[in-house]
Amino acid sequence: MRIARWTDGAGIGEGFVVGDRVVPFPDGQTVADILAGGVDAAHAAFGRVKGEPGTALADVRLLAPVVPASVRDFVAFEEHVEGVSASVDGKSEVVPEWYQAPTFYFTNPHTILGPDEPVAPPVTERLDFELEVAVVVGNAPGVGAANLTAGEAASRIFGYTIMNDWSARDIQSREMKVRLGPAKGKDFGTSLGPWIVTADELEQYVDADGFLAIRAEVRINGELVGEDLVSNMGWPFPELVAYASRNSRVVPGDVFGSGTVGNGGCLGELWGRGSTIPSLREGDEVRMTVEGIGELVGTVGAAAAAPALPAARPRPRARRRF
Repeated sequence: MRIARWTDGAGIGEGFVVGDRVVPFPDGQTVADILAGGVDAAHAAFGRVKGEPGTALADVRLLAPVVPASVRDFVAFEEHVEGVSASVDGKSEVVPEWYQAPTFYFTNPHTILGPDEPVAPPVTERLDFELEVAVVVGNAPGVGAANLTAGEAASRIFGYTIMNDWSARDIQSREMKVRLGPAKGKDFGTSLGPWIVTADELEQYVDADGFLAIRAEVRINGELVGEDLVSNMGWPFPELVAYASRNSRVVPGDVFGSGTVGNGGCLGELWGRGSTIPSLREGDEVRMTVEGIGELVGTVGAAAAAPALPAARPRPRARRRF
């Protein structure tokens, strides 16, 4: 099943993509309702609307397929880490700590973009994309929210979508020198779409070690610049979700990005390997294609200049208020 959100100009619709049509959920249900019920609820809802005429996909504009409860983004591809590290300090390496646990950061759930929706970046000289696959969490019978095993986490994976983690590399580099972030280098836009493909649809691609062996590609203005197998991750998706749940909670609507694939999944990696491909500019089209899921297209809009803020002011380190 494919789960989507869309607008027809009069309002927002939520439901299934069936062939070349969109069909609303029954009884006014939303994607959030379906995620809360889990995959079984999705199958039950689909059975009730199967055969309904719906609306032609060409007559609606797809939105991001979920309004995330939160967005965690991992860095799960060793090759990506090698390349980006070289672009930052000229040294291609993966620190030992990367192998110990699947590291992630939280990004902004309030700047989510849908298919074909332009990104409005900050003023930057190093605008980049990041090709990722993301899982969307739902409920599962008898499975909690905290301290999940990998098996329990697998049952909480409702489905998959494509994710583009837009990045302003110059801003990201500055803020991470303070040993915090990334933050403002990334929180201006994350594209998701075109829909959520339920996990059962992709079971055929899961290999013997639990990795999702699907092909991912990215093109800039029609030219292929990166391609990889998602199974080249250091950890399979259930282990990412399980790790995130340690001493914490995962809830329906949470989105977990895989991190950028290797072999050209972003310009930062390519720059680290000596590529002279320029950074993204206004009008560029980034087209991501992932086997079994579909295509996510995003364009670069005009940069949005923000009001200036002053630098930190020197302050006397007084210990008393007199």
